[in-house]
Amino acid sequence: MANKIGRVPVREQDPQVRVTNFEEVCYGYSLEEAQLEASRCLHCRKPRCVDHCPVSVQIPQFIAELAAGDLAAAAAVIAQDSSLPSVCGRVCPQESQCEGACILGIKGEPVAIGKMERFVGDWALEHADEMQAADRTAPNGHKVAVIGSGPAGLACASDLAKMGYQVTIFEALHKPGGVLEYGIPEFRLPKSRVVAREIDNVRKLGVKIETDVIVGRTVTIDELLDREGYEAVFVGSGAGLPRFMNIPGENLNGVQSANEFLTRVNLMKAYDNSYDTPVYVGQRVVVVGGGNVAMDAVRTAARLGALSSIVYRRSEAELPARVEEVHHAKQEEIEFRMLSNPVEILGDEKGWVRAIRCIRMELGEPDASGRRSPVEIPGSEFELPCDVVIMALGTSPNPLIVSTTEGLEATKRGCLVADEAYGATTRAGIFAGGDAVTGAATVILAMGAGRKAAEGIDRYIRAKG
Repeated sequence: MANKIGRVPVREQDPQVRVTNFEEVCYGYSLEEAQLEASRCLHCRKPRCVDHCPVSVQIPQFIAELAAGDLAAAAAVIAQDSSLPSVCGRVCPQESQCEGACILGIKGEPVAIGKMERFVGDWALEHADEMQAADRTAPNGHKVAVIGSGPAGLACASDLAKMGYQVTIFEALHKPGGVLEYGIPEFRLPKSRVVAREIDNVRKLGVKIETDVIVGRTVTIDELLDREGYEAVFVGSGAGLPRFMNIPGENLNGVQSANEFLTRVNLMKAYDNSYDTPVYVGQRVVVVGGGNVAMDAVRTAARLGALSSIVYRRSEAELPARVEEVHHAKQEEIEFRMLSNPVEILGDEKGWVRAIRCIRMELGEPDASGRRSPVEIPGSEFELPCDVVIMALGTSPNPLIVSTTEGLEATKRGCLVADEAYGATTRAGIFAGGDAVTGAATVILAMGAGRKAAEGIDRYIRAKG
């Protein structure tokens, strides 16, 4: 029976309607749809989906509970390994992780693990009073500081709290959530309905969150360890330092990073019509880049009323963004200028962007990543009129923590050097994970690193006696 049922499609907003609002694109499954999709799972004896989940959610178990209609049990299974199921069900690249490993995907469509996780996670948020509190050991008297309230910090803090540690998260901005709050658009990840409530669940574990604390300025790591009684520190401060191309014209008014643009829109609530928020997009926006952040930026600009385009130096086959995000962008009539690379940003007499000059590219031999390297076609320059240029070229960690903490080593890109197994850095008692170590990556990989670091911190403190 399971093999004969096709993947249950998920309902979405009409593209022509959703591009005029910031409401969530995907409506998600109903109970009946989720259970029908759950019936497709083969419950493999050696489930590859679990092996390919960075936080090792027991996927067949939660799907079996969902199929049986015991949503509380399904939520409890997920909660053993993930503190952010409603988030992960929306933004994880399931197609390259759990769903990518699903045996049904060999000859057909894999089980929609992400959509089912989202359904169960959302049910748990709506029925929080009915859910049994997560298992926690008695307080053990040890204090741990977590820097950053993004996915890595929240995952690390959650696991430590369940072990009995007294955990405080220090967040630089005025709202917790990190990239979940300021980096991902409302139409992909609702802030009040999902992010805030997931964070509240972390607080219910006993985790304290202090906002407006810039570690390295407000307080240093050494002060946390030496003066405030913390026995270990986890650095999950993310990668918020944007990269630019260093081409002429990047200092013009109207040029900004995707980080700045998305942060302004999210934290200043430009997506909410009840707010009078000054986020300038002009009439035409060009976003340079091809990753998920580029898709987020270009689709956000379109919703703010601009004609929006993507400029990417490789072909569509090399786009690093999720297939679903590219599909949604095309449905929303985003223009894709593939095999094109900016060489200069042009301004008017007042110092504002008026156009971007690009050169056409062709693909040559594969580079170190296995993708074919783009090569310029001489004499193929062209101009795209625009008012705003948004650079979505990746990010690096802010050097503040490294520069104010003796004994911490970083790579040439500014990423903290940390052990892959447990996140131990080059200084005893300090652990790190997520984008602060890897550079910009995914939410679920950051959560996986946070969980590993929590185990490492527990081992470290226990070894001290």
